[in-house]
Amino acid sequence: MAKFNFDGDDFVKTRNEAEKFYETIDLVYCPYFQEKIAFNIKGLKHLKFKSDRQARPYRDQYSRLKLLHLAPEVIGKSHTIKGIWKIKRLETQKTNSRWEHVLKDVVYYEFIAVLENVRVKVIVKAVIGGEKHFWSVIPFWGINKEAHKRILHSGNPESD
Repeated sequence: MAKFNFDGDDFVKTRNEAEKFYETIDLVYCPYFQEKIAFNIKGLKHLKFKSDRQARPYRDQYSRLKLLHLAPEVIGKSHTIKGIWKIKRLETQKTNSRWEHVLKDVVYYEFIAVLENVRVKVIVKAVIGGEKHFWSVIPFWGINKEAHKRILHSGNPESD
């Protein structure tokens, strides 16, 4: 199994590279939906923040930003879905020239793939009445019970 090692010195470099890469992505065609998925600012913001006023810990941001380059490939190759969550939640939208929180039906679609020997989940969010967009990339990890540290699964079924 490949260990996930947070490198504080590498964090700023990883964040900057991920942000530059994210700017180059606009739309990615998804075979499952047979439509294009937007990579808008909401997805990048979600990788860095849990909510509007709560930033993710650097370790969490680092692991997601480090794997961001895999998200367009996962979406672009996915013909099957691994999970669907349907909920009602308050979404921010602009109404009459001001931002308001409106209760909306939201659907999250989960895609799982093993690329570059790393197993990742990619989440696509769809607010009913809006476009589908990239929401998150989540490293699929386990916990090393002896060292109490996160371990990324390598995708090797023999050792996982």
